[in-house]
Amino acid sequence: MPSERRIRSRTGALNIPAIADYALIGDLATAALVSRAGSLDWLCWPRFDSPACFASVLGTAENGMWTLQLEVPAQVTRRYRGDTLVLETLFETEAGAVALIDFMPIGEASVVRIAEGRRGTVYMRMAWRPRCDYGAASPLILPRHDGAVAFAGPDRLTLTAGAPLTLTEWGAEARFPLGAGARVAFTMQYDAGQAPLRDSPAPLAALAATEAAWRDWSCRSAYAGLHVAAVRRSLLTLKALTHAATGSMVAAPTTSLPEQPGGSRNWDYRYCWLRDSALAVLALLDAGQTSEALAWRDWLLRAVAGDVTELRIMYGLAGERRLAEWEAEHLSGHGGARPVRIGNGAAGQLQLDVVGEVMTAFAAMRACGLPPDTVQWDLCCRLVAQVAARWREPDEGIWEVRGGRRHFTTSKAMVWVALDRAIAIAEATGRPAPLDAWRALRGEIHDTVCREGFNVTRGAFTQSFGSPELDASVLLLPLMGFLPAGDPRIRATTGAIERELLRDGLVLRYETGSGADGLPAGEGVFLPCSFWLVDVWARQGRMGEAHALFTRLLGLANDVGLLAEEYDPATGAQLGNFPQAFTHAALVRAAFTLARTEKAGGIAPAGP
Repeated sequence: MPSERRIRSRTGALNIPAIADYALIGDLATAALVSRAGSLDWLCWPRFDSPACFASVLGTAENGMWTLQLEVPAQVTRRYRGDTLVLETLFETEAGAVALIDFMPIGEASVVRIAEGRRGTVYMRMAWRPRCDYGAASPLILPRHDGAVAFAGPDRLTLTAGAPLTLTEWGAEARFPLGAGARVAFTMQYDAGQAPLRDSPAPLAALAATEAAWRDWSCRSAYAGLHVAAVRRSLLTLKALTHAATGSMVAAPTTSLPEQPGGSRNWDYRYCWLRDSALAVLALLDAGQTSEALAWRDWLLRAVAGDVTELRIMYGLAGERRLAEWEAEHLSGHGGARPVRIGNGAAGQLQLDVVGEVMTAFAAMRACGLPPDTVQWDLCCRLVAQVAARWREPDEGIWEVRGGRRHFTTSKAMVWVALDRAIAIAEATGRPAPLDAWRALRGEIHDTVCREGFNVTRGAFTQSFGSPELDASVLLLPLMGFLPAGDPRIRATTGAIERELLRDGLVLRYETGSGADGLPAGEGVFLPCSFWLVDVWARQGRMGEAHALFTRLLGLANDVGLLAEEYDPATGAQLGNFPQAFTHAALVRAAFTLARTEKAGGIAPAGP
């Protein structure tokens, strides 16, 4: 088998590949993770948040995997084919070389895997082991004239094979030679169990159409600064995490990839957070991609519905509100990290900041020529009224802590942001609004945050009112325009974060040992916060430091340009769900700040 980095479980036994050894393929409905060794180890169908039918990334091969590999060890390199989500993995040996081309045709609910001989002749093995319901259900496997079909309750997976199959008790396998210029394709399709069987897409035609669709989208992205390839890959990743049928965006395509090796900080990110998706919208708007913003706005109108007092901080892809959290006890976890959680209990939390991010996205849409219509403006006013009525309450905060509510500094500042953006939209469009009341409350909140959130003894804005603890989320204050980046209080806060929250030059969210989040201590550095520091440094005129940190952060991406949420400087491991929209959105926004600052001769951009 091809060599690849692997992690060890708590027992010390070799387990599944490290998080960074995966690449993403997707079809704007769901996504799959494929390892460097050619193993498809994660796939939920038919949606991002559906039960997984391949879940070995959270357990073992018994929980579902689909391998297509050489019989002998090989040197492995891989890439995406240009600005697409078509993955090409090259396996090279002395006897020959094979390219494995993996992709998901858009709108087809299928995965296509093409083995293409490049040199010599080699033997390959294919092993297809579907397991439904997060790896808990063994399907009934039956032969077909051109492959096999697997049934398990509501799900049906059909495999069309370009080589003779042997059915086994766990699935199907094939062994075949591949010479230079030859191709062997395998196509897997998902359907509801009772649906009529359908023809599989022609592999080469599907490949051409899929590449064309991704390239057509990518060529519309506007960015002219440094590191173009990294920015475009991040934009493609954000696009890949959108759900075309509803307009929603998931925070990540995975659940329970651990934020601490072997730890319990394992969460389900396959939902649409208002915060994360709004920040992704800002990044896409920076690049001139407006259709995703409009689709997300329409999704939001449907999701929030008629009563904003029922506002959730996250929803299912179609706007579902009940995301009950439970533990999949049959899964051993990635590297033994348990529990494996399905659903997310944070959905019922109060997080006052989310309206600020939403209103910032709406303000950016207006600046891009997409002003609010009457329905959208009514929603804006109702959202602002709701958060204005509750801003004095403690909440669970931007990090959705499970240790009790506090008066988090960033939460209060983001209520100011919500009011500020609503005022700006009303002033620019002439939409009716209680501007005098909004302006008065905006001023009151600003004064309160500056008085209660700035700890005079520490000389910095701290995590919550009256607390001495630092929190990197306050880097959002200058990024969202609450105070200029050059304000002495922001400079002092930045300095405090540099002294106390940097680990090997990268940024922690906060010291987890404080107990504020109600969880065991320990996690990696937080990559979005590290990109926020790049952005703040650029706005403070510290361009050399900003460029150096930005370049270093790009170097933490895996070989195909993907980033998780966290990183362990001691081991070089990526941590958390993967790939992470929050991280890639922060990367794009930092890149645009650097580019605009350079273009303006070192003068930082005004506003968010």
